[in-house]
Amino acid sequence: MAKRTAKATTKRAPKKAPMTRSEVMRAVKSKNTRPELLVMACLKDEKIKFSTHAKLPGQPDIVLSKRKIAIRVMGCFWHGHSCKNGNRVPRSNIPYWTAKIKRNVMRDRENLRDLKKLGWQVINIWECGLRKVNWKEKLIETIMRLTQS
Repeated sequence: MAKRTAKATTKRAPKKAPMTRSEVMRAVKSKNTRPELLVMACLKDEKIKFSTHAKLPGQPDIVLSKRKIAIRVMGCFWHGHSCKNGNRVPRSNIPYWTAKIKRNVMRDRENLRDLKKLGWQVINIWECGLRKVNWKEKLIETIMRLTQS
């Protein structure tokens, strides 16, 4: 007769209760998000001085004060971008989310207009754009072009 081998038993951690919707939404950060930190790291690598969340219309994420350039790092879903993530419609509470995103888009337009009235040049960086290979070069090139104009 063949010997039976004992099955290795592993202890599993107890299952956590699924997060409620409000807990999930509370966990969404509004400052120092991963895309913002990527852009900040790029600017630091290039030794470009910046500040964050200045008291300007819409509180731009990154501000190059001496150059009068405001950089807005925008999540595609939250700001209604035309990419696949921005065009995604939530499965639940659709009227609420579509209205919320529409309000965000309108507020973004107003903030952009107000920043330009104050003489600021604005760079919008979309979250999906940070997945492209050459986004750093394009950002630095845009900053240099705006600085010289």
